[in-house]
Amino acid sequence: MRHIKLLRAIGALVCGAALSVHAQTPKPAELKIGITTFLSGSAAVFGVPAKAAAEQWIEEFNAAGGINGTKLAPVYIDEGLGGDKLLSEYRRLVQDQGIKVMLASISSGNCNIVAPVAEDLKVLNIMWDCSTQKILEEHRYKYVFRTTSQSAQQIIAATIHLLRTKPDFKTVAIVNPDYASGRDAWELFRGALTALKPDVKFVAEIFPKLGASDYSTEITRLAAIKPDIVFSNMWGGDAATFVRQASQRGLFKNSQFVMPLLESSLQLLGNTVPDGVLVGMQGDVYFADPEFQNDPKVKAFVEKFRAKTGAYPIYPVGHITQALQAMVDAHVKAMKDNGGQWPNTEQVASAMRSLEYRSLSRPIRMREDGQALQGSLLGVTKMTPLHPFPVIDQLTYIPAEMVTAPAGQKSTDWVKTLKPELLKSPQIKTIGAR
Repeated sequence: MRHIKLLRAIGALVCGAALSVHAQTPKPAELKIGITTFLSGSAAVFGVPAKAAAEQWIEEFNAAGGINGTKLAPVYIDEGLGGDKLLSEYRRLVQDQGIKVMLASISSGNCNIVAPVAEDLKVLNIMWDCSTQKILEEHRYKYVFRTTSQSAQQIIAATIHLLRTKPDFKTVAIVNPDYASGRDAWELFRGALTALKPDVKFVAEIFPKLGASDYSTEITRLAAIKPDIVFSNMWGGDAATFVRQASQRGLFKNSQFVMPLLESSLQLLGNTVPDGVLVGMQGDVYFADPEFQNDPKVKAFVEKFRAKTGAYPIYPVGHITQALQAMVDAHVKAMKDNGGQWPNTEQVASAMRSLEYRSLSRPIRMREDGQALQGSLLGVTKMTPLHPFPVIDQLTYIPAEMVTAPAGQKSTDWVKTLKPELLKSPQIKTIGAR
């Protein structure tokens, strides 16, 4: 009897080992990845450069051997087709083509659509832009990550920068696009400014339609109010259109403008933007950052991108390259943890939560809740002989840890606890003037 039991036990172990080997995910000849980006509509000025950067990055990565010989094969979806079409294409790529990694999306509204679907489909989804902080603060996901900074980090950093550089103001107006990111940004800016400068007065809250072509009503209202500060988190084509029309009406002479995302539109606007506008980007990737513009890797990428597109990289270029780098590094880390075997989606997702990576700027660290900790760069516009558009002068770097709510807390609540002493923090770094 003991002999029979021993044989059965050995048989069970052998079968278990065989099943374990059989269950190993086979290494694919290529790793297909879906990438959503705006290829049409006003946001294409943001999405098309990102696609060009992804193509460049992937081409170079594949030429260098890929992930242990596995090349990346991207498939692109146009976010400009609308949420319903985006979701349909998203499902098609995952369910029909078997894609296990999606980089989605730019729009916060689209991220709200695809995040729960990614969770249901058990596909790794990297929100490569998507600024609203609420997605990861109000939900816990297993397969959804953001590899760049989010709205709260950037807006709080912009508030700190404003109060450090232009503290003597009394009235503030807001002009934000009427969708998730615009509404979130206003709530955060108002909360941060109230906490750090309690005597401020908010005189207008204006929310034009996303993708609007005419801002005459909003500009007329601002011209009548003449607030000390005009804050706007417009980006891409919306920002370019608004700035052109506001400049024609002389609004920049009446108010100090604060536009934390305007870096992405400066090349489009040329000398339309006057000196002294407080601007920034989501994150800290800037082609003219003195700390990185001569880094061999960064310099080579910028030169090749400019040769390819005729333009310098804007911050969404940094976002898409960060997402690609994080995705690759997570696969490599998961493979190492898996004894050299190709990892499955769960293993890659697990590796993402403790990942540290670097693309075209400073190192970035992923947090357990799926949010990246990336610092912010801000400065003021300045025309120079070097370019036919303003550069960002007097750059200031603000670390992510200073402006990010702890995991498990909501930014809209945490921001109310900020203290004025924060403005004097030695962690804030002045990079220098041009």
